[in-house]
Amino acid sequence: MSVSAHMSGKERTLEHQPYLLIKFWGVRGSVPTPGAATAFYGGNTSCIEILADQQRFIFDGGTGLRVLGESLYQSSHPVEGHLFFTHTQWDRIQGFPFFLPAFESGNQFHIYGGIAANGASIKQCLSTQMLKPGFALPLHTMRAGLTFHDITPGDTIQIGNVKIEPIGLRSASNALGYRLSYQGKSVVYATDTDHEHIDENLVFLADQADLLIYDGVYIDMCDQINPPASPQPWKAAIQLARTAQVKRLGMVHYGPRQTDAVLNTLAHELKQLEPQVFLAHEGMVINLLQN
Repeated sequence: MSVSAHMSGKERTLEHQPYLLIKFWGVRGSVPTPGAATAFYGGNTSCIEILADQQRFIFDGGTGLRVLGESLYQSSHPVEGHLFFTHTQWDRIQGFPFFLPAFESGNQFHIYGGIAANGASIKQCLSTQMLKPGFALPLHTMRAGLTFHDITPGDTIQIGNVKIEPIGLRSASNALGYRLSYQGKSVVYATDTDHEHIDENLVFLADQADLLIYDGVYIDMCDQINPPASPQPWKAAIQLARTAQVKRLGMVHYGPRQTDAVLNTLAHELKQLEPQVFLAHEGMVINLLQN
């Protein structure tokens, strides 16, 4: 089904031409951080939407997914989409129980994820967080068509003319990274990475990508209280991007105490090191087939 019925006015101008449109709905890590100090970059946790080949692809279901759902809920047409989870820690799944389109019959979502460290499938992980006493409504109250897919690193997922390739990132969380390819362009989403060394698998996945979305700025709350010896993970991120010859590097997954002021200072510092690096903020839209 075409996604044009669910586009904004700006996005609808792309209806009759190929597009690879990326929108950031949530860029925060660990826990939502609303408030005046985070108003620009945003306080919602991880959620990225990509529109390509008349299809909707969503990466992670943090609280940004709730906001995306509010937008999609305004449509009078059925909503379809493909939702890919990197892993199932709180900041990646806590928006899913509040995703309104999943409660509407006639909508259809394919949901993809790896097996968790405890052996649970993606369906089991999402079901568990919606059980009482943690949540009021169990998963089966979602009336949309939900199809669950267990995936593993090395798979190739072909959806229309879009190819998606997952790789393993961290054994501690069984996190996945993804490369989406369409019309000769590619986006890599890798947001639970090890900053202590360059991951050769990730270098391979990100090779000459047009955009790498990466978690290279996260500072843990405890790290800010007791700074580690090397508190600058973005240096590893820039090294990775250079090694993989990535065209643009977008940073996400900000820590709860990384305010707009802190991030603005960091954004300026990063621009001095590498002009093609930017810090993403909620509402940012990138069209790789036009930019």
